[in-house]
Amino acid sequence: MPRNLPSWLPLVLLTLAAFGWRAWDLAARPMHADEANQAVKAGELLESGRYAYDPHDHHGPVLYYAVLPIAWARGQRTLAQLDEVTVRLVPALVGAASVFLLGLLAAPLGRWPALAAAAFLAASPPAVYYSRYFVQETLLATFTLAAFVCARRWWATGRARWAAAAGACAGLMEAAKESAPLFVLAALAALLATRGRAAGPAARRPLREAAVAAAAALAVAALFYSSFGAHPAGLGDALSAYVSQAERLASGDTGHEKPWGYFLRLFAWQRNGGLVFEQAGFSALALAGLVAAAATRTALLRWAAAYSLLVLVALSSVAYKTPWHAIDLVPGFALLAAGALGALPEGRIWRAAAATTALVVLGLLVHQADKVARAYASDARNPYAYVHSSPDVLKFRGLADAARSRSPGAPVRVISEEYWPLPWYLRGMDGVGYWTSPPADCDGALVIASAGLADAVHARLHGAYDRSYLGLRPGFVCVLFTPRK
Repeated sequence: MPRNLPSWLPLVLLTLAAFGWRAWDLAARPMHADEANQAVKAGELLESGRYAYDPHDHHGPVLYYAVLPIAWARGQRTLAQLDEVTVRLVPALVGAASVFLLGLLAAPLGRWPALAAAAFLAASPPAVYYSRYFVQETLLATFTLAAFVCARRWWATGRARWAAAAGACAGLMEAAKESAPLFVLAALAALLATRGRAAGPAARRPLREAAVAAAAALAVAALFYSSFGAHPAGLGDALSAYVSQAERLASGDTGHEKPWGYFLRLFAWQRNGGLVFEQAGFSALALAGLVAAAATRTALLRWAAAYSLLVLVALSSVAYKTPWHAIDLVPGFALLAAGALGALPEGRIWRAAAATTALVVLGLLVHQADKVARAYASDARNPYAYVHSSPDVLKFRGLADAARSRSPGAPVRVISEEYWPLPWYLRGMDGVGYWTSPPADCDGALVIASAGLADAVHARLHGAYDRSYLGLRPGFVCVLFTPRK
């Protein structure tokens, strides 16, 4: 690790730049249905102080608790006051921290290759996009890096406090998302495969300090899943979540089935509706790092190669795939890409070639990240904007407010098989109700119906209504019924 300010400064500046990029104009993109669902849950925790882990429809609790200090600092105390900037600042802050952590983890590769690895992560399209996205994956990826950094310090120093810190980070991983054990097991398997019997100071008391790490992990995870002791049943629910997830995956009908090479395609090249999305240069450099790992004595690079392959195979082997899982592959690929640059021979010409290659690849990543996170952030052609909400969702609140002002005593009815992210945009309004099938009385100041239920809703309306149409997401249209005056 760097020991003085000049050594730390480039990594610190890179981390600050990464945060600025991730935090810029956070409210611009419409809320995805998953973001909105979790933001409402965070708002309920903020407002009531109560949280109960749901093992069926939600992931770990850390995401919701992490909103609280940011909301309090911004003067927000209720769901109605909570906004997109507050909730998205959580992944933005954590995502920037991952850049710093990867720079620390990559230190054995050398000072400038370590900085290159951090820069590749800072500019990675999936890492940038999902650091502006209120879901658990960025938190899981960052806590995983933190656990690796602490574990390496424990192995190098033999100090129990680093074992405890690694365990606490593993507990945060588990409290972020239930898939955490996959990455712990992959890291351990990669270590066994690449280090053999190599020993550090930690090897003198491995069982004792491993027990310390395990105790810290269990304690941290238990605190969150039990809602800090207020909901002890959450501990059992945390275990039962693995049963329900296994049943869901075994059914083979999750609605998110993708081919084996889905993640490889995300990191390669694809054309969607006239737009090109690619990370071919970065992936080629990571592949070169994979080759270099076979010939190097650098333990970290060999470990990164084994770990990345194990995670890639594990994620690809399951039919259930969503693009935010790509963020779990980026740190390992960034280490390999940086390792490929560091493996070039010594000499001025080779150093110039390495620097030029790094800058070209970084420039391509920056261009692609800007495309996916800003220019086409909610465009259906963007491979990371997965089943994303239409920009039309930003219009629902204004229409609902206008309808209520015209008919103050009448309700706003949302009658649709699927209606997220509307509860987020209609938060704080009185007289809003949600139905998944038409009720007996469908009249209201504004009636929002899915296209599939619109005729049944219209048949139960009294009086004259005007129709208008707004999109909820690609392929899903809502019909709006407004009383005719």
